[in-house]
Amino acid sequence: MLEHVLVLSSYLFSIGTYGLITSRNMVRALMCLELILNAVNMNFVTFSDFFDSRQLKGAIFAIFVIAIAAAEAA
Repeated sequence: MLEHVLVLSSYLFSIGTYGLITSRNMVRALMCLELILNAVNMNFVTFSDFFDSRQLKGAIFAIFVIAIAAAEAA
C-alpha cells in the first residue's frame, strides 16, 4: 500500500512541476502549485501513518500546509 501511494504522489508532483515550469498563465501556475502541495501532503500523511499511526503529526502538518495554500490563493 505504501508503494502505491508514493508512486501516485510522485506522479502528481511530477505533473505539477512540469506544469509549473511550462505554464505561461498565472492561474494555471497556481493550479500546478496546488497540485504539488497536495502531493507533498499525501507524503506527509502516508509517512506519518506508516511510521507511527498513533500520532497525527503528518496530518496536522498537512492541515497547516492546506491553510497556507488557501491564504496564498486568496
